Amino acid sequence: MNIPFHRPWYDESDERALVAAFRSGRMIGDAENTRRACEQLSRMFSVKYVLLTTSCTHALELAMMVLHLQPGDEVIVPSFTFVSTTNCIMREGAMPIFADIIPSALTIDVEDVRRKITPRTKAIIPVGYAGIAPEMDELMALARQHNIAVVEDAAQAVGAYYKGRPQGTIGDIGCFSFHETKNLSTGEGGAFVTNNEEYASRAEIIREKGTNRKEFMLHLVDKYTWVDVGSSFLPSDLIGALLYSQLEKMLEIQKHRKAIHERYMEGFASLAASGSLTLPTIPSHTTSNYHIYYVLMRDETTRNAAITFFREHNIGATFHYLPLHLAPVAQRWHRYKAGDFPVTESVSGRLLRLPIYPALTAVEQDYVIETMHAFFKQGSHHG
Repeated sequence: MNIPFHRPWYDESDERALVAAFRSGRMIGDAENTRRACEQLSRMFSVKYVLLTTSCTHALELAMMVLHLQPGDEVIVPSFTFVSTTNCIMREGAMPIFADIIPSALTIDVEDVRRKITPRTKAIIPVGYAGIAPEMDELMALARQHNIAVVEDAAQAVGAYYKGRPQGTIGDIGCFSFHETKNLSTGEGGAFVTNNEEYASRAEIIREKGTNRKEFMLHLVDKYTWVDVGSSFLPSDLIGALLYSQLEKMLEIQKHRKAIHERYMEGFASLAASGSLTLPTIPSHTTSNYHIYYVLMRDETTRNAAITFFREHNIGATFHYLPLHLAPVAQRWHRYKAGDFPVTESVSGRLLRLPIYPALTAVEQDYVIETMHAFFKQGSHHG
């Protein structure tokens, strides 16, 4: 048996959608399929403005450009995140300021954010981890108090909710990912969403190379021209076609992932009870999309041994983020040291991710569970 870490769920409806888009002969950005996908996202997530991008990385870069970040500005981010969350800040000449995470949900620690705010703080980028939202109400209250923008990195949060509200729509701007590893997959792809009209109109200009072409297409101006610094973040209409098809399957995809999550929770309960590992927690006010299934081992040595053991048994298990504050790039501009963010450092060393995707069969799920038990049985130094 060979179980990859991830397998996207594409079917005949996706194929038909791509073929139809291809045959239309019109595959440029913002064509018919992109418009349909944006309208569907807008409806499903109750958000006014949706702009598809080529990736969540580009959505984050677009968000930082929309906020007009300047050199000397600061943006607070968790150290436990992907590099895109910080690259977007540095590309504008601003400075990422790291914060720790909370051990229960692995999301940004609001109290640490509070300590890091200075007169130079322009924004906070909270990251939803594994479909679990940060404490958005507390973050939004803090941000409003200091007149700071909140940009949700909701790369992993499509279809997840916080207190009944879709993740990615609570902050001033939300950024989604449709990368091949995500619940909804278009290979590469992302979205910038907002309820703020000013941010939306600025974003439309920036992603149209800094021109007011959108206004021209809507006959609001008689010719379009260069009005701001911009770039091209428009995906091909093929991305829009595939996304629309994937959105139609979103609830089914999440149902499968939830069932696997619950099967793992049940299968590993005895190991958690014996203290061998720690299971993930989903706060009662959060509705997860079950994007990631992880467990926390006792220490890094055990986690690394587990990854090797799973790979020897042909199961794609893996670690996740290395702390960004200890990365070579961060060391160039800030003297962060080991111990500065204890929760991030501890979690990063102990976290083990397991396969969770709709195509994972019941037999394969059982094999993953059996392999975990076998790992702890193989030697007393693990158990």
